[in-house]
Parts: sequence; C-alpha cells; structure tokens
Amino acid sequence: QVQLVESGGGLVQPGGSLRLSCAGSGFSTADYALGWFRQAPGKGREGVSFISMKDGSTYVADSVKERFTISRDYAKNTMYLQMNSLKPEDTSVYYCALDLGSNGLIQLLKGTPGYWGQGTRVTVSS
Repeated sequence: QVQLVESGGGLVQPGGSLRLSCAGSGFSTADYALGWFRQAPGKGREGVSFISMKDGSTYVADSVKERFTISRDYAKNTMYLQMNSLKPEDTSVYYCALDLGSNGLIQLLKGTPGYWGQGTRVTVSS
C-alpha cells in the first residue's frame, strides 16, 4: 500500500524558514515523481514544486521561485522542500503528492497525481 508521510510544518515568523519532508513507501518502481501542493483557507489548490525522482527534473511555481528549493534523497524515497523568506501568504496546508511511472511529473503538472499525503500545516505569522 502506497504511503506518504509528511513532516516539517509549523508556525514561523515572516522571513523565517521551514523544511518540509515527504517520505514515500509501498511501491517498487524507481521512476516516479513527488511534489508539493498547497491550499490556503478559502482558496483553490496550487502546485508549488515537483521533482522527478529518477532524473531530478523540477518544476517550481513562480510564486515561490528563489525562495523555495525542492530536492530529493533517492535512496530514501524522500523529497524535501526548503522554504526560505516565508511570507504570510505562504500560509497553507501543504500536501505531498506522488505519481508512479515515467509520466509522473506530467501528472503532477496537470494536478492529477495518483496519491496524496494527509497534509502538513504551515502558518507564517508574527
């Protein structure tokens, strides 16, 4: 059974940093993509950043470019999102998402991954 375990959310002051982690398990393919979506209260879901675990190709939303960095530890099936210079508008529930197979990154870009994590809350407030 595929599982995604997220960690790293919390409360941080504006300008601060957090690192989110998402560890995947329950699958055997080496070709898949992981990513982060977020949803703020009263708003739609937004794709934040995605990474192909096989070749390291990435996508980063314009709204977080130069502030957020996505990375992977292929051996641990784990993805990280380093979030710096956080702003109040980054406050959201952040969801890890996974799609298996060579089209994984495309499915994330379309907003249709096969699997979702339970979400971790990030609050940016003074």
